[in-house]
Amino acid sequence: MLSPNTDFHVWKRLLRDAGVRDGRLHDARHTAATVLLILGVPDVVIDSIMGWEPGGAARMRARYMHVTGTVLRKVAHQVGDALWGDV
Repeated sequence: MLSPNTDFHVWKRLLRDAGVRDGRLHDARHTAATVLLILGVPDVVIDSIMGWEPGGAARMRARYMHVTGTVLRKVAHQVGDALWGDV
């Protein structure tokens, strides 16, 4: 397991080497969790990728995963297709 200090410095070096703007590692976790949600990845897989313990995973998903308009539209289309077929 990486220490928080090592994690921070490795993250900063990766950003610099990639030539992208500076950003917080914490924000990247939010982005990663939300992208996995948008892609429709099952919760149990997201929990594993993000390193969330089974007992606290629901709380962590609520904190890190942000339901976007894209997610809402995708679900609305899935519900519509299930009820009325592909319209």
